[in-house]
Amino acid sequence: MANIEIKTTQNVSIEYELASLWERGLATFIDLMIIGAGTFLVPLLLSLIRVDRLVNSSLLYAFCFLSFFFGYFFLMESLNNGQTLGKRVTQTRVVRLDGEIPSINDYLLRGVFHFMDTLFSIGILGAMLISSTASQQRMGDLTAGTTVIRKRSSKPIYLDGILNINTLNDYEPVYPQVRNLSEQDMLVIKQAINRYMRLRNSAHEDLIVDLSLHLRDLLQIKETPASDIEFLRTLLRDYIVLTR
Repeated sequence: MANIEIKTTQNVSIEYELASLWERGLATFIDLMIIGAGTFLVPLLLSLIRVDRLVNSSLLYAFCFLSFFFGYFFLMESLNNGQTLGKRVTQTRVVRLDGEIPSINDYLLRGVFHFMDTLFSIGILGAMLISSTASQQRMGDLTAGTTVIRKRSSKPIYLDGILNINTLNDYEPVYPQVRNLSEQDMLVIKQAINRYMRLRNSAHEDLIVDLSLHLRDLLQIKETPASDIEFLRTLLRDYIVLTR
């Protein structure tokens, strides 16, 4: 499974798993089934009130399909944090590569280029680009600066597995305010520590320092720790003891 590292607006790097071509294809297939159902349902309802007599039925179906096709992807992703119903089923969502929250314009570009990526090329263009680009981006992603990630890792990390809890029975928490953080916050901290330990370079050292400073500000911790990496490890231990 391919991964991508995105730096958030707080200068914290988070590693995500990119959605596979199969997952994106399945999500799009589900979405197209929903669009197809709507395409046939609306003209059917219009026929009950005799509106279909005023326009050619083929043109009506084509207009409904094209309208639903664009409107569905644009509105669903805009209103549901980068998820269509198909993406919700496959546990994937849209993110920006620069860590910002995708804007309406980003979703608009993705919706417009769906015609080229998915409809007019029968999905071939989108599949080729997703398979060949480093961040697995179709044309709509390339223009909007987005990609699609998995919401859940194929190899999930659980806090129970971060530390051996049996060794913490007599441990006294140092920072009780760590309760204000979430489990997802803890997993971000753990990932940062893992990258720092695996790749000792200036970029990861800066990441640890910035993350430590951000968390001290967030938790209103005044004292400066002797070691930023040990401070982060202490937060992990405190969180496990206080929330288990």
